[in-house]
Amino acid sequence: MTMLFDGAQDAPKTDDFIKDVTEADFMAEVVEASMQVPVIVDFWAPWCGPCKTLGPQLEAEVARHKGRVKMAKVNVDENQAIAGQLRVQSIPTVYAFFQGKPVDAFQGAVPQSQVKQFVEKLAALSGDDGGLADALAAAEAMLDEGAFGDALETFAAIIGEDPESAEAWGGLIRSHLAAGDAAAAASTLQQVPASATHTAPVEAARAQLQLAQQAETAGPLGDLQARVDADPGDQQARLELAQALHAVGRVEEAIDVLLDSFRRDREWNEGAAKAQLLTIFDSLKPTDPLGQKGRRRLSSMIFA
Repeated sequence: MTMLFDGAQDAPKTDDFIKDVTEADFMAEVVEASMQVPVIVDFWAPWCGPCKTLGPQLEAEVARHKGRVKMAKVNVDENQAIAGQLRVQSIPTVYAFFQGKPVDAFQGAVPQSQVKQFVEKLAALSGDDGGLADALAAAEAMLDEGAFGDALETFAAIIGEDPESAEAWGGLIRSHLAAGDAAAAASTLQQVPASATHTAPVEAARAQLQLAQQAETAGPLGDLQARVDADPGDQQARLELAQALHAVGRVEEAIDVLLDSFRRDREWNEGAAKAQLLTIFDSLKPTDPLGQKGRRRLSSMIFA
């Protein structure tokens, strides 16, 4: 398979975008360089305790973006003129330059989550994701076309470039499911990093996995329909019928059965009908008309 982005084959070296900068090259490495991509300037000193924590955190986040944002490390003891021009009064102080001028800044040590958010916001300004968006779109097209192996390889390659890509993790799980390997999908779900665990793409994949696991144990449709016909109040039979309908692709009918169950007794089995409906809705694309219509009908029942 031909990769759609350069990836590890042409990965830039870390020292291409993380450099020690002095007064002599500040204009070139910061101001002029920021005309192409955002540049973070970390003002530090060897005696500064918080700098020893913040600096590596910034470097790790900058390195993760592989050139979409750069970093200049300025030792204030050796470059007091620059610090004075930017009115650095305490360290660590961090400035962000873009298009030749400062666009953001903060002082002092901050939580890792704030460092990550700061760098991600700047990387987004560059408008260049290294081709990952195109690769994601191509992988989704492969999945839609039934080229599961190619989709798996592409989503995995994207994760190699961006280990926290929720879209790629969700796509990888869905590719395993489409290939009929629920065990691999479940194993992949366990590998999703904490930062992506509760994102919409991963939650959608989780819902699809849950439905696939239910399908493996779904009972015969005819028998379940007969049970419901014989006793319309049999909520367990209705739940199992909905699971069996979904397993054979009759999604709209499954939703109808569950909505009827919710209408009859919304509290049965700790709200099992509603929970199953939400699992189905979560598994569908946000624009899917079945999901949109089903959510509206459920909401009208809840707030009636």
